[in-house]
Amino acid sequence: MNNIRVHALAKEINITSKELLDILKKNSISATSHMSSIEENDAKKIIKIFTSDKNNSKKLNIYKKNDYDNGVNANEIEKTNNNINNNNSIYHNKNKIDVNSYKKNNENIFKDLNNDINDNNKVIKINNNITVLELAEILGVSVSELIKKMISIGLMYDQNRIIDHEIANNIAKMFDTEIKLIKEHKTFDKEKKNNKKNKFNKNKKNIKEEKKIVERPPVVVVMGHVDHGKTLLLDTIRNTNVIETEAGGITQHIGAYTVNINNKLITFLDTPGHEAFTEMRMRGAQVTDVAVLVIAADDGVMPQTIEAINHAKSAGVEIIIAINKIDKNDANVDRVKKELSKYDLLSEDWGGKTICVPISAKKNIGIDNLLEMIILVAELKELKSIENTSASGIVIEAKLDRNRGIISTVLVQEGTLKISDPIVAGYSHGKIRAMFNDKGHRVKKATASTPVEILGLSSVPLAGDKFYVTDSDKQSKQITQSIKNKNKTSLIKHTVEKISLDNLLLHIQAGNMIVLNIIIKADVQGSLEALKNSLERLSNDNVKVKTIHAAVGAINASDINLASASNAIVIGFNVRPDTFTKSLADREKIDVRLYKIIYDAIEDIEKAMRGLLDPIYEEKVIGHVEIRKLFKVSSLGTIGGSHVIDGKITRNSKVRVLRNGKIIYTGELSSLKREKNDTKEVTSGFDCGLMIDKFNDIKELDIIEAYENVEIIIS
Repeated sequence: MNNIRVHALAKEINITSKELLDILKKNSISATSHMSSIEENDAKKIIKIFTSDKNNSKKLNIYKKNDYDNGVNANEIEKTNNNINNNNSIYHNKNKIDVNSYKKNNENIFKDLNNDINDNNKVIKINNNITVLELAEILGVSVSELIKKMISIGLMYDQNRIIDHEIANNIAKMFDTEIKLIKEHKTFDKEKKNNKKNKFNKNKKNIKEEKKIVERPPVVVVMGHVDHGKTLLLDTIRNTNVIETEAGGITQHIGAYTVNINNKLITFLDTPGHEAFTEMRMRGAQVTDVAVLVIAADDGVMPQTIEAINHAKSAGVEIIIAINKIDKNDANVDRVKKELSKYDLLSEDWGGKTICVPISAKKNIGIDNLLEMIILVAELKELKSIENTSASGIVIEAKLDRNRGIISTVLVQEGTLKISDPIVAGYSHGKIRAMFNDKGHRVKKATASTPVEILGLSSVPLAGDKFYVTDSDKQSKQITQSIKNKNKTSLIKHTVEKISLDNLLLHIQAGNMIVLNIIIKADVQGSLEALKNSLERLSNDNVKVKTIHAAVGAINASDINLASASNAIVIGFNVRPDTFTKSLADREKIDVRLYKIIYDAIEDIEKAMRGLLDPIYEEKVIGHVEIRKLFKVSSLGTIGGSHVIDGKITRNSKVRVLRNGKIIYTGELSSLKREKNDTKEVTSGFDCGLMIDKFNDIKELDIIEAYENVEIIIS
């Protein structure tokens, strides 16, 4: 053993550095602080004093108080202690002490202590044996203070050492207290002491229960393109028939199911595959640990498959690929793997990290292997939850049933949900009256990763709202009322400030911005790739530009939902959002930037990263007009018989011609008439005739978007 520092040696022999410094000083070993080094030989001498003998009985180090004062060194103390221990004069076993031998060896100390006893000492009665911890409680002093006193007279005891009443009495005399032994009565303060000890143990147990961490089942979302076999896969796994109850064979809502595989529980969420339910699919990805992406071997990667990949990556979940329909003659597993490699999903057998499992849900081929892979991924992720705490989780879906009332399907994410628990979910509150599992059976409690239906909420919560259990029904009502009054959902659904190019520099300076997520939509594939590559090359030490989704087509609600979930901005190149998408972006506070020139987009991102972006004008859409009939006049051109869908259109407003969500032309009106008369504006619900300056190629069902530039001030 090399030289050792005081604090390290103190930790090894389980005493404080201060106590060790006192012992070193009395044994003439030089040490000034806890960082001082002790030579190897001196350290060994100290360790021998504290270590156990071969019978695991600690040596009692008997050295008199006056020996310390006279400078008795460690060698003499060690020799004395060895003689005592070898003759068994101190211990008969680990917990018993030979009092006579002890008194004989320490008669000088006891004699001095007895002389100091006066008539004012208080008397405490105890039973035969007592621990150092109990003695400290009786004397009303801390354990550390008592042990220091014992060290000063040569007693190296820990707080759990059992001592008999005579030794306890001599120690107590140092605190002006006398201890007497009673044999016929066992109650004196023992009941009080036991109650105190039981209370301590009870509190200790409660603390343990509050921090009881257990393994939880994985929550798995099944995603993919429509008609690729997601619901059939779940049907095969849980051996129930769900497909027949669904309209057109397409899942109409998110369902949650728990299955038992080799005594391992897995919770599945069935997210819809149709584009109309993109928002629900995104919500499913946000609450899961593993995403199983189902791809048909005869169909390959489809647009909704790409969408699902991007949502799963944005949610940060592990992706497992289930290549379905391998029983078909035209199935091509290698083609699917090749297509997936374009999206950074390289199969394990191709040297990548993505698990790909060929299956046939219809013929039950490869299902067991898929489930084993899910369990393996879950084990590697070491999913844990605190069991003994108030439950919290997320609302999967909710509905109003005519017979049963408000039914909410919730997924418990933490704690244990029980019957009669007061609960808050979004703007709803209540007390759980009944709880049903995914099989329809009544249950009394639900642990983490368990989906259940609950009854008892005051109103229908929104899908995606967080729920949590409160201390009382009164508190849940107060919280709900407070949220309604202040119109804040931050207590229920945590939201962060949405990123935009205007506040990008502030996020960077605050240290909040590491990655700038962007979603790119363009009119053609060539422009899309060029814009994506150009923007990603702008990454620097402060911020990394990351494209989380890029596709050809108009900006839709799915893009806004993904941007909201991943705190991204949306960039449109020669494409525009429709009215609903625009209102959704405003509601979710998503920054949507529209460009016609790639360099303008690059320049704006660069300026935003340097804090130089000065958006002076903002386009304000004032209305939309639909072309319903065309009138061609040789001397004038093409007149569009139109109907104002929303807002208004003015004679001086600028317009865009939109066809299938793409911008065909941008310009100004040359004429606007209402009932053959020139007019300054036409409002929603009225018909009009219009002509666009220098553009005659309008067609029926084209949308004319009227807008104006409004000066804005960034505060």
